[in-house]
Amino acid sequence: MLHRVDYRFRTYDGPAPEATLQLERDGFCLVEGLLSADELARLRDDVLRVFDEVPGDLRAGRPSPEAADMYRYEMYNRSAVAQEVTGHPRILEIVEPLLGDNCHVISSTAWRNPANVEHAPRGQEWHSDAGPHVPRPPGVPWPDAIPYPIFAVATHVFLDDCGPDDGPTALVPGSHKSGLPPPREQEWDLALEYDGRESFACLARAGDVAMFVSDVWHRRLPPTEG
Repeated sequence: MLHRVDYRFRTYDGPAPEATLQLERDGFCLVEGLLSADELARLRDDVLRVFDEVPGDLRAGRPSPEAADMYRYEMYNRSAVAQEVTGHPRILEIVEPLLGDNCHVISSTAWRNPANVEHAPRGQEWHSDAGPHVPRPPGVPWPDAIPYPIFAVATHVFLDDCGPDDGPTALVPGSHKSGLPPPREQEWDLALEYDGRESFACLARAGDVAMFVSDVWHRRLPPTEG
């Protein structure tokens, strides 16, 4: 794999957890039960405190108070417990072999999505958070002999169980190496594939942590109305 050192990539063959290898290979990993019951309870209580104390932020992409109320930004600055979890040793041991031990937080957001079937203006269709970082024309595969560079990793800490009815995130494994955005003509399809690998829903329990590479294809599946 490739490892960031002083903001430059270097080849790396040192120790790394299996989750790191899966993240580089598939663009995704799920670590079950990463947070203890006490860690989970403290974080959940503090996130709810921030939702109570801080109003919704009507920034770009949040066109209504209802949409804005789903999110609280800058959690790293608003919750000491969120800071602790961001630097959790079990999280860092996964991302640092890829991003380096001087990696930093780009954003720190808490969100709670309502149980309804209405699509947000953007964000629930197939997309990538950034990239493709190494764009290529269709039909030009990433060479297996060259490790794929990882520029950013999204980390989702689940405070509640996330099942099929909750509108879980779906991901297409391996798509981070495609060099392409998701196909526009399929952006609202419930299922998508890349290089013969089918998308799957990220189902998780409270205390699990999911990570995915920023240029992997993903979307929120429609939740069951409730």
